[in-house]
Amino acid sequence: MAEKWDRPYALSAVPGFYSSSEGIQIATGTSDAASDEDLQFMQQLGVEWMMVGVAEPANQNADYYKRLKERFGQFGLQIYRISNRSVHNMSEVTLNLPGRDEKIEEFATFIRNLGEAGIPYNTYAHMGNGIWHSGRAQGRGGMDARTLDIQNATGRWADMTFEGELTHGRAYTEDELWENYEYMIRKIAPVAEEAGVYIGIHPDDPPVYALGGIPRCIFGNFEGYKRAMEIADSPNIGVCLCVGCWLEGGVEGMGVDVPGAIRYFAQQNKLFKVHFRNVSNPMPEPWTETLMDEGYMDMHTVMKTLREMRFDGAVIPDHIPSLLGGPRAGLAYSIAYMRALLQSVNNEAGGPNGSL
Repeated sequence: MAEKWDRPYALSAVPGFYSSSEGIQIATGTSDAASDEDLQFMQQLGVEWMMVGVAEPANQNADYYKRLKERFGQFGLQIYRISNRSVHNMSEVTLNLPGRDEKIEEFATFIRNLGEAGIPYNTYAHMGNGIWHSGRAQGRGGMDARTLDIQNATGRWADMTFEGELTHGRAYTEDELWENYEYMIRKIAPVAEEAGVYIGIHPDDPPVYALGGIPRCIFGNFEGYKRAMEIADSPNIGVCLCVGCWLEGGVEGMGVDVPGAIRYFAQQNKLFKVHFRNVSNPMPEPWTETLMDEGYMDMHTVMKTLREMRFDGAVIPDHIPSLLGGPRAGLAYSIAYMRALLQSVNNEAGGPNGSL
């Protein structure tokens, strides 16, 4: 098995980037409007990498990204990813709607700006009608969390809402979805390679075969992912493995369990980032997002598999249920749990550089 520094996406191989520790890197997300106190809090938690959301379209440029890097760097925080909602879950691209080529060029410009600013990575999602849910549910001690009953759900993305049997007026075929994906990725992959930016594609959320007349046949199962990676045929196109989404689908729906997916994509040098979250149960029964320690997946197994594969990338908490005390309470709980798991699996392996 290749050591981490042999991998094409290893952060140690990206010019201008450093890491104070080796192997799995703990990260989290925030906004570009985060206060100094917010950034100090991340620093106190021992977070090393940040995923930064940029809301204003006028700020989606390399100069602004460079200024963000400088500001976050004052708190010992590096920027792993910049997000741009305008080029994420683009129905124009996924469904070949009017404006497709313009959206693809906007995406390409965004990737070039990331490369110019020295941002190594971007997460991309390819859902044509958003992320679906059924509202919120109460979990342990009354904490508030996203829930989904696929029989009573709506999709949302940005300012759009999707509902009903045909969210875009008709049913789409699998062939259409694959043709649209191939059209986009063959234009974007060369841009990513030239810019030195790695793109991890996020699973469908939820990974249900068809929602609103749109088959989620590409990033809603393991076989779809493998075919998509073959079509891209690029070292810079890989996977953002959202453990929660994979658990939503379950082994029956996804075709392989979470450890199996980690092993496969890591062996292919395609595992670029991991969303570390848990859910109550797989579909088709309604499910609710949980804290990491109370869902149906043993998250120690997930971390141990990442360590086994010598994953060299960012692992972030995702969709944290709301606890008393505000957003910082849930984040602190999650980061502490992840750091403890990481310390445990490193100790089991004889240290960060040991062998399992």
